[in-house]
Amino acid sequence: QLQLVESGGGLVQPGGSLRLSCAASGFTSNRYAIGWFRQAPGKEREAVSCISSSGGSTNYADSVKGRFTISRDNAKNTVYLQMNSLKPEETAVYYCAAGLGLGVGCYGIKYWGKGTLVTVSS
Repeated sequence: QLQLVESGGGLVQPGGSLRLSCAASGFTSNRYAIGWFRQAPGKEREAVSCISSSGGSTNYADSVKGRFTISRDNAKNTVYLQMNSLKPEETAVYYCAAGLGLGVGCYGIKYWGKGTLVTVSS
C-alpha cells in the first residue's frame, strides 16, 4: 500500500506562487508515475500535470503550461508542483495520485492523497 500526503497549500494572492509537495510512503514510489489533479468547488476533478516514474517525461494541462512545473526527487520519494502566476479560478483542492503512466494527466491511478487546499484571493 502506498500512502501519499500533500502539503504546501494555503492562501496566495493572484499572481503569486506556491510549491506543493507530495510525499510517498509505504513502499517505493519510484515505479509509479505521479500526477497532480485539482477540484474546484462545484466542478469536476481535472488533471493538472503528470511525471513519469523516472522523471524523464512530463505533461501539463494547457491551462497551466508555462506557469506550473512538476518535478520529483526519487531519493526523497517526493514529487513537487511549482505553481507560478496563480489565478483566482485556480482555487481548488489539489490532489496527488500514483498511476501507471502518462496519459491525460496520469492514467491507471492506483492511489490518491487526501488533498491540500489552494486559495488564490486578494
